[in-house]
Amino acid sequence: MNSLDIAGDTDLETLSNRALCDMPRVRPVLDRIADKWTILILIVLCPKPTRFNELKRRLGGITHKALADSLKRLERDGLVTRKVLPTTPIGVEYAITPLGHSLRQPFEALCAWALAHGDAILQHSQRAGESRASEATPSPDDGVKIKR
Repeated sequence: MNSLDIAGDTDLETLSNRALCDMPRVRPVLDRIADKWTILILIVLCPKPTRFNELKRRLGGITHKALADSLKRLERDGLVTRKVLPTTPIGVEYAITPLGHSLRQPFEALCAWALAHGDAILQHSQRAGESRASEATPSPDDGVKIKR
C-alpha cells in the first residue's frame, strides 16, 4: 500500500462521514425524488408539458391513483406545475418546473449508470438466487437416515 492509497481511503472516509452527518437533511429529499415513479414522470415531462392520460400511456404500468398521487406530491414539492386547460371536457396539463428540471443531469447520469451496469446487477442477482436455491435443495446425503 502506498501513501496515495491511504490518502484516497482517508478522503473516502471523510466523505462518508460527511454524508452520514448530512443524512437527516438528505434522506427526506431522497425519499421524495427516488421513489418508484418520480424519476420516470419527470423524464416524460422534461421535454414538454404533458396531459395526464398521455403521461399515463407513456409510463405504462402506472395506475391512475399512483400517477395522480405522485403528480400531487410533485406539485406540492415544487417540481411540477399543473395547468387547467380551457377545453371541453376540462383538461389538465403538467409541466416540469425549473427546480424539477435541475434534476435532469443527475437523473440522466443515474439512467446511464443503470444501462451500463444493469446486466451485471441482474447476473449477480441470478447467481445469488441460484446459490440460495441450491442451498435449499437437500442432497440425497442430507436426508434423515433411517435405521433398518
